[in-house]
Amino acid sequence: MNAAPAPRSASAAPPSERVASFAALLRDHGLTVGVAEQQAMLQASLLFGPLQEKPLQAAWRAIACHSHREWKLWPDVYERFWHPEKLRGGVKVSGQTRPGRNLRQSVQALHEQMDAAPSASRPGTQQGNQPTALHTAGDQALAQQDPNDAGSPRAQGGASRTEALHPRDGQMWMPQELGELQKLARQITAKLQARNTRRWRVAARGERLDLRQTLRRSVGWGGELLQPAWKIKRQEPPRLFILADVSRSMESHAALFLRVARAFALEADARVFVFHTRLAEVTPLMHRDTPVIQEKVNAVTAGFGGGTRIAASLQDFARHHARAQLNRGARVWVFSDGFDTDAPELLAAALQEVRARGARISWFHPTRQVPAAGALQKARGLIERFVPLASLADLAAARAVLN
Repeated sequence: MNAAPAPRSASAAPPSERVASFAALLRDHGLTVGVAEQQAMLQASLLFGPLQEKPLQAAWRAIACHSHREWKLWPDVYERFWHPEKLRGGVKVSGQTRPGRNLRQSVQALHEQMDAAPSASRPGTQQGNQPTALHTAGDQALAQQDPNDAGSPRAQGGASRTEALHPRDGQMWMPQELGELQKLARQITAKLQARNTRRWRVAARGERLDLRQTLRRSVGWGGELLQPAWKIKRQEPPRLFILADVSRSMESHAALFLRVARAFALEADARVFVFHTRLAEVTPLMHRDTPVIQEKVNAVTAGFGGGTRIAASLQDFARHHARAQLNRGARVWVFSDGFDTDAPELLAAALQEVRARGARISWFHPTRQVPAAGALQKARGLIERFVPLASLADLAAARAVLN
């Protein structure tokens, strides 16, 4: 029978402290493990006892993992904490080995994650990971570009087929611009309409009398109902998801898009994803506040290849990454020019999956007019609104329509 899961260097620590340390490591790896999950894990450890590691690990995994990505990540994190002796070259510090990657390693890991899927599972590609005849207009324009033209921009692509709202010659942002962006995000977040839930909360004045709380208050007055308690419907802010296109056709706009996404990640607790041919979540990177934010955003947007699979990325988002959180009233913001290498009808099907869960979809594009991509034109009826976004002025103008 297996021994109890316990790091050797922390064996003297009480179980509650070891579970708390393990929960902290899970949070470092992006898992949503709060107080409730931590208490449930501790109760499970008391229920199974110290000699049943396999069922205990299965129970903890069911408690802590809320997505397919987290489920796949679990074994490695579990072994790092409870069995560090099995890791080659691992350094044991208080029974766990925390990954300490620099920015270059983090970006490289992000690229590898987005390119990890085998080419056989990607419709629209042939063996050897070579694209078929189905290309975006942006990729065709880039392929026809003269390589000897030193003055041509690095990214032409689909977004450049129509006139951009504002030129973005430089990617450096001044502190006052970043402050203005954060202020706009705060104002727009305040306008997002909260939805009523089925639960109630106590309030000074409300719609319904809270009889139980009223009776409790009457004890101090000898049974007299002198302090009635009221309750109102509990409201929850809508969940916000941002999907930013970082393919080659969007390279000149990706820095702006990710800075806007970071502002809403801080103000509205939005989950942020980037995609080109694959989808990857970058929310933890958006929450880091250090003096090198400029380099971080530039590094994330650099080095991504051509091609855009918007439909496949949206399906992956709806079926795996946000399956448990997409609900009525959720907001999904897509930052893209709309040019897709997937078949034109697949984008409408992917957007329909998102809409079927009750989410509202807004499409932010970096051009003056709505992009003329065929896939996007077929799916216009599923998109609530189109919003131009190429500068802070465009985001300020969008305050009137974003709610």
